Parts: sequence; structure tokens; C-alpha cells
Amino acid sequence: MTDVTTLWARQRDAAPLIVLFHGRGSNEREIIGLAQHLPEDCAVVSLRGPIELGPGNYAWFQNQGIGRPIPASLRETMDWFTQWRSQQGEGRKVVLIGFSGGAAFVGGLALDDPSGYAGVAMLYGTVPFAAGVPTLPQRLAGVPVFHAQATNDDVMPKDLMARTWRYLNEESGATLEATLTNAGHALTEDALTKLAAWVQNLP
Repeated sequence: MTDVTTLWARQRDAAPLIVLFHGRGSNEREIIGLAQHLPEDCAVVSLRGPIELGPGNYAWFQNQGIGRPIPASLRETMDWFTQWRSQQGEGRKVVLIGFSGGAAFVGGLALDDPSGYAGVAMLYGTVPFAAGVPTLPQRLAGVPVFHAQATNDDVMPKDLMARTWRYLNEESGATLEATLTNAGHALTEDALTKLAAWVQNLP
């Protein structure tokens, strides 16, 4: 896992870097549209998950059920991303935005290195519990986190989403902005507006 497939929406040397992570079974092209909602003074790149599931379909980790990463696989791809980030993100703020399986991946990155990111957005995905990263109380103390989930999401396991909501709101210590929608497993205009404002206001 040395090659990283990237799709840049905007390249700005030394500017804050926003990295987009697609969901399981998707690819870098299906999430790049988020860039139009994000601050113009930021660089924005979408990455392709390194695990191929089929033509045009990729993932960030092997799992043992939806929202349940296999620890060794999550660790391998987190290390893969960390190597890429050391080359692209040196000396600049890095913000992570992940959807669905990508949300679990960015959650894992934040839990593994809480001081490493300027902000983390988890959209319609779970905290990677029991996946080899610490989920202790206050693990994300002071970390800016944006989280969106839907009351009627028919893709993600309800027990994991409820546990994710509880952990982020009550236990993690994150500086959290959380929003509930009712449009299923999809990013709503309201959530997009809130996400854009959250990114704009990051310190």
C-alpha cells in the first residue's frame, strides 16, 4: 500500500488541506462534489480507498460487519494514510471529512492521533469501536468534531450509531457540533450548510 490515488479539487501550496474520504463501495469521484461547499482558500483533495472491492468500488478497511473494522486492516490503512499525509500535509492544518465507511476511517485516525488534525467530520458513519484504537473517555478532548447522522438511516447499524452519538456527545470530550437529519443515508442541504460553516470557523 504505497500508491495513493488522489483527485484534487483545489491545490493550494501551504494552505489548509481538507481531505475527503468516500464510503465503502464508492470511490474518490463520488465525494469530490463536496469541495464546492468548502472554503475557497483551502486545498481540497479526495482519496481513493486502497482496498478494491470490485470495478470502481473501494474501501478503507476490511470489516466484520457494517461499521465494524477488522483491527489489523484498519491499522494498515491508517499507517498508509499517515505516510501520505507526512508528504502532503507537512506544516499545514489538515481537516478530515469522511462519509459512511470513510467516517469510521477518519474517526479511527482522530482517535489514534487526537492532536494531529485541525478538525474531523464524521458524516453518517460510526466511531470504530473495538477496532484497535482507543475509545476511552476524553480521548478527543478539545478536538473539533462535526458529526451528522440520520434518525432513519437504513444502512448503518442502529446500535452502533446510537453508541457513536452517545460517545461523541457525552464521553469523548470533543468540541462537538452534531446534527440529526431524517433523509436516510444521505447528506442533506442543511447538513452541508452546517458542515461548511463548521469548516469555515475552525481555529
